[in-house]
Amino acid sequence: MIPFWVAGKARTGADELVVTHPYDGRVVGTTSWATPEQVETAVAAAAEVAEEAAALPAYVRAAALDHVSATLAERADEVARLITAENGKPLKWARAEVGRAVSTFRWAAEEARRFSGELQRLDTDPAAAGRLALVKRVPRGPVLGISPFNFPLNLVAHKVAPALAVGAPIVVKPAPATPLSALLLGEILAGTQLPAGMVSVLPVPNERAGDLVADPRLPVVSFTGSGPVGARIRAAVPHKHVTLELGGNAAALVCADWATDEDLDWAATRIATFSNYQAGQSCIAVQRVIAHRDVFDRLRERVIARVEALRTGDPADEATDVGPLVSEDAAKRVEAWVSEALAAGGTVHTGGVRDGASYAPTVLTGVPADARVCAEEVFGPVLVMAPVESDRAGFAAVNDSAYGLQAGVFTHSLQTAFAAHRALRVGGVIIGDVPSYRADQMPYGGTKGSGEGREGLRSAMDDYTEPRVMVLTNIDI
Repeated sequence: MIPFWVAGKARTGADELVVTHPYDGRVVGTTSWATPEQVETAVAAAAEVAEEAAALPAYVRAAALDHVSATLAERADEVARLITAENGKPLKWARAEVGRAVSTFRWAAEEARRFSGELQRLDTDPAAAGRLALVKRVPRGPVLGISPFNFPLNLVAHKVAPALAVGAPIVVKPAPATPLSALLLGEILAGTQLPAGMVSVLPVPNERAGDLVADPRLPVVSFTGSGPVGARIRAAVPHKHVTLELGGNAAALVCADWATDEDLDWAATRIATFSNYQAGQSCIAVQRVIAHRDVFDRLRERVIARVEALRTGDPADEATDVGPLVSEDAAKRVEAWVSEALAAGGTVHTGGVRDGASYAPTVLTGVPADARVCAEEVFGPVLVMAPVESDRAGFAAVNDSAYGLQAGVFTHSLQTAFAAHRALRVGGVIIGDVPSYRADQMPYGGTKGSGEGREGLRSAMDDYTEPRVMVLTNIDI
């Protein structure tokens, strides 16, 4: 049985948690649920070690993070195959996720070394002559990190790495469907020189997660997952510092000036790839394509052809582009949403077929804007295309969403790029590409229903800390 990690020590619980492969249902690993007593031990250890953790020298924190980065790189093939086995994403995308986690911990180590605070002169007024302020950020306290199934390694890394970089203990609750990658990360972290209580990785049933969220010894909650769950967390602990990454309804806008054959080939290839990578189970997967009417028909035919060229099947096959969804229930939900869209007048150009947990990459047009495949986060390999009469109308169409995570804008115009950046109510605007681009060091998060706070190493480090000021007096500056 695969152990979980309580304050850096391997433990098992009484009740088994069996993890199966989404593609064929075979068992890929067996761990166990942490008992309430083990959870209490982990939280108590995090609270007890918090002061020691905050005082750790930068070189200790950075060395631990460097160790994790290097170990993940050394074990990259093993880790990628584990991700594919528990999550079902194609091996090529699992390898990319491992590479990103390697980078995430490396960036965290670098940020830990330069997380130094700020000096402010206060002698801007005569009454403050000889005064100097040191503004230093200090940990708010232990962090509860709750991660989703779609990136079972790198989204755990985005909780753990910034916490360790600032010297904050963290208790991780991985998604019940995909705990194994997080447990492997816990094993690697147990081999560092960090104090034992700094990291716990606990499989906990979702129905018991509320106790962790409410625990006053975990003053920071970092959650990535569905909007309704995030809203419940925010409402349950208004006194805590809560960061929420709640998904999106990502749109790609193709402007009138993106009109050459080469332009449209590039856009179609990127759209087809990133509406279906991870089987669409990414909060910045392309879900809506809004194109100027002058280029719409030419783009649509290219997108359909490239979607049909994607290879589906066994995610362990190196050539597979699109694997299964995380479960058959997830695929059935996508199937139901597409059926609703067709009943409302939509047209399916390719796809629209379910086989167990797999759903064929699908392109739809003519779908009403209030259909769930347009208005909500489909989290599946489904793409809806629609024309607009102008680029400005395209901006309005992108904003016609309850979500605001990222948007892609295909344009060559610097003026249009800046207009999009100003007008689009999203956390990030990607010019010349799909909204699915993310560099792990940049601020990442959204507005409206997409959450609050930002991931990305330095941004998360700021979220996990608060400023503390020291004023020095009678200093000859």
